[in-house]
Amino acid sequence: MSEPISGYWGAATATVDWCETNYAHLSYVSEFFNSVSSLAMVLAGVLGIALHRGMLERRFLLAFTMLSVVGLGSIAFHATLLFQHQMMDELPMLYLALLMVYILLENRPERRFGPWLPLALLGYAVLATYLTAFSRGQLQFYLFQVSFAALEFFALARVYLIHRRGQDVQARRVFQLGMGAYALAITVWLSDIRFCSTLNETLPAHGIPNPQFHAWWHVLVSCGFYALLLVIAHDRLKTLGQMPRLHFAAGVIPHVRGYPSSPP
Repeated sequence: MSEPISGYWGAATATVDWCETNYAHLSYVSEFFNSVSSLAMVLAGVLGIALHRGMLERRFLLAFTMLSVVGLGSIAFHATLLFQHQMMDELPMLYLALLMVYILLENRPERRFGPWLPLALLGYAVLATYLTAFSRGQLQFYLFQVSFAALEFFALARVYLIHRRGQDVQARRVFQLGMGAYALAITVWLSDIRFCSTLNETLPAHGIPNPQFHAWWHVLVSCGFYALLLVIAHDRLKTLGQMPRLHFAAGVIPHVRGYPSSPP
């Protein structure tokens, strides 16, 4: 982890201090690159809402909204390294992951599981919130990571199953893009933790700047999540009896549209 340095926000109270030298660029922003890169999540969420409003169900628009909320919380967390702002980052991540589990399980035209699924997810949310918000130190870090990762990998596995049964060429390419970005994001996230002393001390000592892997995690996971959510939405539109098609805003930003399955 980076050397703790006190700046505008005082001593860090968060349970984790990422591999970026604190207050190296601005006296009122602890981790500059990690803060700025969090804007990628805000932008991905805003684009998702703007491109899919009136087209996708509210559950998808809520997922895009929550992605932006995570980004704003991440900015607050990395800019201050205060525990209360860490909760503004981590708790929305948990709630977004729970929403994705709901979307992936309730994937039929009619409700499949009834009221017990929302109640079960709510129970998980309450337990995970308690474990995340009322523990400290390394225990807090690992409790959150386990709580979040269990939901995250379950969701990724379900998206993979959607991909396996899908036939649309463009949707399969978007899946490959999203899964590739997600896999690379996880790799750089782990590398940032495992090799911090090399990245933030050894490399700069030889004139090579820290590559800021955690900042790249923000960018890559934003792209990966956005792409995989489109794959889920594409499949959902088919389930609802529509013909989904992928389009590209400005030629580069994918978004999905649903069309009647047969002429009126």
